[in-house]
Amino acid sequence: MPDGRACCSPAGSALFNASAIKDMTSIQEYAIQTSVSGRYLLQLPSNSVPAPLLIGFHGYGQTAEDEIALLKAIPGSARWLCCSIEALHPVYTPRGETGASWMTSRAREQRITENVNYVDAVIKRIRESASVGDRLCFHGFSQGCGMACRAALLGSYRACGLMLLGGDIPPELSVNGGVDRVHLARGNEDRFYSPEKYEHDCARFRDAGLPFTATLFRGEHGANDEYYDAAGAFLATV
Repeated sequence: MPDGRACCSPAGSALFNASAIKDMTSIQEYAIQTSVSGRYLLQLPSNSVPAPLLIGFHGYGQTAEDEIALLKAIPGSARWLCCSIEALHPVYTPRGETGASWMTSRAREQRITENVNYVDAVIKRIRESASVGDRLCFHGFSQGCGMACRAALLGSYRACGLMLLGGDIPPELSVNGGVDRVHLARGNEDRFYSPEKYEHDCARFRDAGLPFTATLFRGEHGANDEYYDAAGAFLATV
């Protein structure tokens, strides 16, 4: 079960199945806003001057700790205030571990709006409470790539840079404007982010005239030393 609890039914009865309801005309659906607490991690920069802000979004089933570790491993990131934002929706991984997800296909537009507002609120709080400069860069891994794109292209704060590892651009987003430059990376043995999607995303940036760096490194679905070197070289230009 999604909440991790066992379920049983009375003897002789069948489990409830919503698809078995043939007449849905009398059923009405509503949405209500509620307060849900988000969670984010900060890694302070190595110096005390106003630092640029690097914000990362983890992949499906991961946590903020996974993404902050990735950000810290990028050469040059110590000069940035690094922030890892955790998705609002907890999940259990196939190994029984706890993680989080940014969204599913259900109530997709509503979740997109909520997530973008969530990220805006985190940035607002950081700018109010920490010594940060104007430079802002978003980083996403896997499912977090979609969130990084939405934060950069739909959010309230303009990004100087956008870094995407192992995940594609949401098809409904326009990549014209909204960000100064992009780093797009894929491991050559990545089974989740296909060569076709990677080439399609490169073409989208190229057609939009948006400055971008494409990195095809030797690896799978995730970061390694070759990726970190390329990411660090890009971050130095932001």
